[in-house]
Amino acid sequence: QVQLVESGGGLVQAGGSLRLACAASGRTLTISDLGWFRQAPGKEREFVAARSWSGGSTYYGDSVKGRFTISSDNARDTVYLQMNSLKPEDTAIYYCAAGPSLGTSRARIDYWGQGTQVTVSS
Repeated sequence: QVQLVESGGGLVQAGGSLRLACAASGRTLTISDLGWFRQAPGKEREFVAARSWSGGSTYYGDSVKGRFTISSDNARDTVYLQMNSLKPEDTAIYYCAAGPSLGTSRARIDYWGQGTQVTVSS
């Protein structure tokens, strides 16, 4: 089993920045990819970004390209999401996820975090 714990959410004004963190624990050697999804009220869960745990590939959803950056600290089993130029439409609960092929059409989510709220005011 793998446990994922997110942190770093909060309230920010439009144009501002936030950095989310997701700390993984448990059988972390079984992780292939770590990533982020988000869900706004009344909307489906949306892919945000993902990164191969080996550090090879990164993927971004179209709505965040150029504004968000995913990175990882493998020594700390932590993945980060740096969010810049935030917009009100980025308001959502952000979930950390682990599984193979995240960010591709073959994505499978094996583990979810509990989520962290991000609110962007206009």
